[in-house]
Amino acid sequence: MKKIISPSLLSADLAFLYRDIEMLNKSEADWFHIDIMDSSFVSNISFGTLFIKHVKKYTHKPIDVHLMIMQPEHYIEEFKFCGVDNLHVHYEACIHLNRTIYSIKEYGMKVGVAVNPHTPIFLLQDVIKDIDFVLLMSVNPGFSGQKFIHQTYQKLEDTKDLILKKHSSALIEVDGGINLEIASLLFKNGADILVAGTTIFSNSNPKKIIHRMKLESI
Repeated sequence: MKKIISPSLLSADLAFLYRDIEMLNKSEADWFHIDIMDSSFVSNISFGTLFIKHVKKYTHKPIDVHLMIMQPEHYIEEFKFCGVDNLHVHYEACIHLNRTIYSIKEYGMKVGVAVNPHTPIFLLQDVIKDIDFVLLMSVNPGFSGQKFIHQTYQKLEDTKDLILKKHSSALIEVDGGINLEIASLLFKNGADILVAGTTIFSNSNPKKIIHRMKLESI
């Protein structure tokens, strides 16, 4: 089991973004998580490709991008050439999910499929062997600082069962409302990757929080 921490820059202090990037570079964080929102799929607007390019200039850690946008297939090439390593699209936003998955792979990125809290995981049974990650939303997407939805633990179990049943190598990523206690439980119950924002960036010692997220789940 991997234990990857992917801090969400949505919760960083954008007035001091370079400072926060340097902090994460020196921390035990594994990836940089960047949320892209279009105010259509979710009722919020966030970053774009220019933001990703600036982050990529100052880190060698993988860029983990979560697209909360409609028609993500139109922007795959743009995200590849601004430095994205992992690209997650939403099951709910893709009319032709298989085609979108293969297009992301053709551009050399790892591909994940995100599912909202109300979306049953069995709907991924036909693509689970073709993807690198399943991204379980443990809050309703669109805003940081929300409370963790505890039904996620059951969904995590269902996802593990589907991966085993279909002989998939997909890793499980969980995003939303994750604090230290929840992080420990998620890792112990089979999550591979955790996205955390508010818990990390609101702390006076974010590097210590990242360290504890990894350590306390052993």
